[in-house]
Amino acid sequence: EHGLTRYSVMSLFIPNTYEFYWNTRLDKFMGSMISEYSEFWNKDRLNKAQQQDMKPVEVSVLASIIQKETIKQDEMSRIAGVYINRLRMGMKLQADPTIKFLIRNRKVYRVYRGDLDISSAYNTYQNYGLPPGPICMPYISSIDAVLNAEKHNYLYFCAESDLSGYHVFSRTYQQHSKYAEQYRRALNKRDIK
Repeated sequence: EHGLTRYSVMSLFIPNTYEFYWNTRLDKFMGSMISEYSEFWNKDRLNKAQQQDMKPVEVSVLASIIQKETIKQDEMSRIAGVYINRLRMGMKLQADPTIKFLIRNRKVYRVYRGDLDISSAYNTYQNYGLPPGPICMPYISSIDAVLNAEKHNYLYFCAESDLSGYHVFSRTYQQHSKYAEQYRRALNKRDIK
């Protein structure tokens, strides 16, 4: 009744502080969550989502990817801009966090070429557009990063080879390949598998 599927229902829950008692009934809990969701998606946020040509659930899906992509708050809106540029151009997102989401039998420090063969609607290396639902429960800051995505011409980004947690951004695949090779060498040097 709220336009959500079993894949996208996680976008209904806005991370915040709530008070519930141990005997709270499911319908009361869900009513509170729906009310919070409606309050959160106010006119300003809905307008910003519309400017990005996205529905709130799509914003949450992209925000979940960005949240798993970086821990650096000051980069989130730039990364959101990269993914939005790709979506608008009809490019695949090729987001490593969606692959890590699919790998359940090992701790993932790096994504290997063989990992990209996993057949799933969440595999953004195989499929165009957004996955069917969030890969985690995105924070408000991640959602707002999508709504306030940086406008630029970047199409690629790669983790910095200094392993600082920051990324380098590129407009061309040639630039990106150079940065990706530097990052791979840094991981190999530290024997990160």
